[in-house]
Amino acid sequence: MGVKREQRQRQDAEFSAFVAGSGRQLLRLAELLTGDPERAKDIVQSALERAYLHWHRITGDDPIAYVRRIVVNQHRDWWRRLRNRELPTDHAPDRPLAEDLAERQAERALLHQALGTLTRRERTVVVLRYYGDLTEAAVAAELGIARGTVKSTLNRAMSKLRAHPELADRTGGPAGATTHIEVTV
Repeated sequence: MGVKREQRQRQDAEFSAFVAGSGRQLLRLAELLTGDPERAKDIVQSALERAYLHWHRITGDDPIAYVRRIVVNQHRDWWRRLRNRELPTDHAPDRPLAEDLAERQAERALLHQALGTLTRRERTVVVLRYYGDLTEAAVAAELGIARGTVKSTLNRAMSKLRAHPELADRTGGPAGATTHIEVTV
């Protein structure tokens, strides 16, 4: 155990000497890449953490080239992540919404409530048939039941949904046989 400890101490000393001798150069490189001194410090720190984990392999090669490459890769990774996230702006875009989101949420809540009144099998058949857009045969195969069972279960479930008081059409009356119930979750 003493030999490993000595090796670790020697590697730590070598790494500390490397950071002391090359840290400024790496930081300057990162500042030039990012244009932001604080971001540059983060990138160099992250690169040095990675280099420390593999220092035993790096010391034989050109360590500054190896760590410089890590800094460049860290910056590239940061840039990729930056492009894929929202950035704050001074002005919010002034675009009207295509639909009333509150109304859509209310309709969705009503649909969930109505589906909650169905039995588990009825709810599963309705969701697979209309939300999953499966054929009656595909629903039957999925659930391992006869196609006729799917038809009768679907008929029973749709009758319950049509009679549900909150699922009224736009005229305010009870939902009729011709009312379209859009299943969006």
